[in-house]
Amino acid sequence: MERRKGVQLLVLFRLLSLAACVDRSHFPPSFLFGTSTSSYQIEGAYLEDNKSLSNWDVLTHLPGHIKDGSNGDVADDHYHRYMEDIELMHSLGVNSYRFSISWSRILPRGRFGGINPQGVAFYSKLIDALLLKGIQPFVTLNHYDIPQELEDRYGAWLSAQIQKDFGYFAEVCFEEFGDRVKYWTTFNEPNVLVKYGYASGKYPPNHCSQPFGNCSSGDSSIEPYVAAHNVILSHATAVEVYKRKYQAKQGGSIGIVMATTWFEPLRDVPADRAAAQRAQSFYVPWFLDPIIYGDYPPAMRQILGSRLPRFSTSEKKKLQNKSDFIGVNHYTSLYAKDCMFSPCEGGGSEGDASVLTTGERDGVAIGKPTAMPNFYVVPHGMEKIVTYIKKRYKNIPMYITENGYPQGSDHNTSVKDLLNDKDRVEYLRSYLSSLYKAMRQGADVRGYFVWSLIDNFEWVYGYTLRFGLYHVNYGTQERTPKLSATWYQEFLKDSQLLIQKT
Repeated sequence: MERRKGVQLLVLFRLLSLAACVDRSHFPPSFLFGTSTSSYQIEGAYLEDNKSLSNWDVLTHLPGHIKDGSNGDVADDHYHRYMEDIELMHSLGVNSYRFSISWSRILPRGRFGGINPQGVAFYSKLIDALLLKGIQPFVTLNHYDIPQELEDRYGAWLSAQIQKDFGYFAEVCFEEFGDRVKYWTTFNEPNVLVKYGYASGKYPPNHCSQPFGNCSSGDSSIEPYVAAHNVILSHATAVEVYKRKYQAKQGGSIGIVMATTWFEPLRDVPADRAAAQRAQSFYVPWFLDPIIYGDYPPAMRQILGSRLPRFSTSEKKKLQNKSDFIGVNHYTSLYAKDCMFSPCEGGGSEGDASVLTTGERDGVAIGKPTAMPNFYVVPHGMEKIVTYIKKRYKNIPMYITENGYPQGSDHNTSVKDLLNDKDRVEYLRSYLSSLYKAMRQGADVRGYFVWSLIDNFEWVYGYTLRFGLYHVNYGTQERTPKLSATWYQEFLKDSQLLIQKT
């Protein structure tokens, strides 16, 4: 172990010698530095202590949906090893940890059954243990997984009934944990949730229609927008409850986390510049415009017409309860090509936007490719997307709630190569550098979380991708620090962060 750490430090020294640098003090003292995970991806214990089946439990037990045929039944066994994982965080030196609460662990039947005391006890112990180590909980209420019963009863996000269920779930969490949790987010990446769940059909409930996918049910031209509408109003329901009953006495804040991609025009021509703007409108402003300004982007309304739901007077009133911050998950950038006057390949909202997104121009990639499709290393995209949100939403406070790098993993991949993750170190360094540039220009960014603390179940990719700072041997559940963990630890000790000279 000591020899490996010595080698890692030598590699780090060589990396650090390549560029000019700035130390930790360039970020505000109150800045949150942490790591992120989600319940389904790490907890395991999928039917223990009265937890019910979630929609992801159901999906992963059906053949053909997960690349390696795996599931999250055990995953990282975090449910039984959370104290060990908190020690990993503590050794890194992070001051915050972003995790999600399993809805089906707290309310196995939604509002149609009782609160599960064993589920409450698990998260209460987790929160207490974090605070004892000086680590602030940063809690997401929904990270894709919901009780399967809500899908079976009324179609989950396609029904307005989900708003009442989500509001009840949120209030249970505020009541049980809010005295110790100061950072809440309602949803993780709802734009991904509805796109993959109801347009392409890759995520549960696997709804789609031709030409966007081959599913047994669904309507890709309508359902993504209905589901999004109910997500937005569910968010508003939770925010209204928190601000009316809990915020003043608990002293916390509440927001929402969006997946973001920076879209560059494929060509520097008006049509592609407009296409890049449309691609963005159909991705981030789709949710943030209603949440912050009370209605959908004009570009969406113009293109979709009656397919885009309208907010009633009472719903608009509910949307007046504003989010305190925005969580930004950012990984990559893509080119956008106008397809307004020719057919677009691909589906979902990109098709409705009449935009083709691609990672290549004239055979040259927008950035270094990675093991994940359409995931390129494009550091300047971080500065661009943060600046975009700053300008569009009047410099609302932001937290970078996810940023990380995927390693491919199969039976031919050596553990040695996975541990020596120099590409991840360079990725994190360069994206943090870009974030720092945006902050120097006035962006109100208050935290940064690496995805992820440990390797975990990566949704439809199963265990074929690894994002962790710590390697996990899924046979033994042993956690081993990668080079990136050592790098992050050294930075958080006031070591030097590389900032390229510009």
